Parts: sequence; C-alpha cells; structure tokens
Amino acid sequence: MTLNSDQTYHVPVMLREVLEGLRVDPSGVYVDVTFGGGGHSRAILSLLGDSGRLLAFDQDEDAAANVPDDPRFTLIVENFSHLKSFLRLHGVRQVNGILADLGVSSHQFDTAERGFSTRLDGELDMRMDRRNPVTARQIVATYDEEDLFRLLRLYGELPNARQMARAIVAARQQSEIVTTADLREAVRRHLPRGMENKYLAMLFQALRIEVGGELEALRQLLLQAGQLLVPGGRLAVISYHSLEDRLVKNYMRSGNFDGEVEKDFYGNPLVPMRQCVKCAASAAEVAANPRARSARLRVAEKLATEQ
Repeated sequence: MTLNSDQTYHVPVMLREVLEGLRVDPSGVYVDVTFGGGGHSRAILSLLGDSGRLLAFDQDEDAAANVPDDPRFTLIVENFSHLKSFLRLHGVRQVNGILADLGVSSHQFDTAERGFSTRLDGELDMRMDRRNPVTARQIVATYDEEDLFRLLRLYGELPNARQMARAIVAARQQSEIVTTADLREAVRRHLPRGMENKYLAMLFQALRIEVGGELEALRQLLLQAGQLLVPGGRLAVISYHSLEDRLVKNYMRSGNFDGEVEKDFYGNPLVPMRQCVKCAASAAEVAANPRARSARLRVAEKLATEQ
C-alpha cells in the first residue's frame, strides 16, 4: 500500500497490524483520535468505499497541514477526551472502529521549540495543545519538591525521583529553568552513567503527561469508546509506556481501570469487550523506525451484549 502522508511528520507505527485489527468495513464510520501526520488515516481511507466516513481528532494545530483532500474525511482540532461530544456535533452517534496512537509524533519531537526532545534545546513547553495555559516550564518553576517527586515517581517511574526533584528545586533557586538544556543540566549529576538518555526520557515523559493530563484523557477516551462502538466494532490502541498500556489492558479486559471483572448473580462475567490482538512492532519495523521500539498494540472488539 502506497501512502501520500508526509513521512517526515510521523511514520505510522504498526500500520499493517492496525488495519488488520480494525477489520475496516468499506461502508463503516471510523475515528482516528490521533491524526498527526495522517498516515493511519490515509490507510483507513484507502479501504473505505464512497459511503464510508473517517473523522479524526488532533489537538495540535500543526496537524491541519496534513489533511487529505477527501470528502469522506473530517478533522476535529480538539482533545480526544471530548470524543463523544464532538462526534455528536458532526452527526455521529455510533462508529465501527476507533484508533488511538498515543505516541508523540516525530514532528513534535524534532521541533526544538516544542520542548519534547531530550536532545534538542528549546523552551520547556511540552504542550500538545498550545491553547493549554500549563507548560512544563511552569511546572518546573512552581511545583514544590513533594509534588515534583510525586509526578516523577508516578508518571516517569524514575527510581531516583526524590533526588531528581530535589535537584530541580535547588537549581531553580540559582537561576530559572527555562529550556530543555537548563533542565538537563539541573539533573545531570543524577543521570546514571550509560543510562543518561533513558532517565532523561523518563523525566520528560513525566512532565509531558502532567502538562497534557494525558492519563485522564486516556481514561475518558476508553470509557467513551466503549459507548460509541457498534457491536462487533473494534478499538485499537498503540501505547508507548506501561502507564498507558496498563489502563488499556485493564479496560479491555474488564470494562474498568482496576482490571477486576464484575460478575452477574449467576457468576457470569460482565465485560463490554473481548481483546483479540496484542502485539509489538516487528524487528524489521524497529530497525527502520526506532521510535516504534516501545510500541504495544492492543485491539478489542465490542461484544453484542455484556457477558
């Protein structure tokens, strides 16, 4: 399959696996809640017939440059946590499939001023939606040591979160931490030799999740997806770290985020979905696109009735 998407913006991860998992109905209605460079969306469009429809969400206005010229396609520049409301505004109440690729796009990583990259110097921003008043710079400047420790431990899963938080507070007392380079320097002594990039990635991940409220947005997406899918419809989610993947796994397994399956009076499980695909990117794909290394795809099918 040949795509016309801007591959410099973002290479679509596990494209074949996603399309196979969604089992696209040519006359169906689909939603790509993370449009980005449009690679996944264009592939879905290529499988739709004239009566099919694809709606896409992306809160980053830069993504609008990648919109395909196709009357079957609609881009909604909003956070996917508002999925249900904005679909209703466009006359859609049920869909056949939903895709979420939760990663940061290559374009966002490679644009220094966005502040997502650990290797490029730019202002500490990290906003997916630049209408968001909260930036990573503000968090680093205003959170006390205990709050910084909490988010670095919880969202970054950093083993030395306490030392990192303390180092950030100490550094900002000397001078404001404005750029990604400033932040790297503030924690430099707490980056284990040979693991500097890994620890920086965990630190940046924690700040990005906090800035965007990403985990709560994912919870809202999953709950709404379960309500919007037609029986037999499929939800495909690509996650990139254990916090996301755990939420997705638990929801697909049980319909809640604790992962505990509820049962009816007779002991029958009450679950809204059946997980049918779980896979990682192939070695060949990782070699061609190293950013796919941590990607995990899960696909679940909406059951006709809870059982």
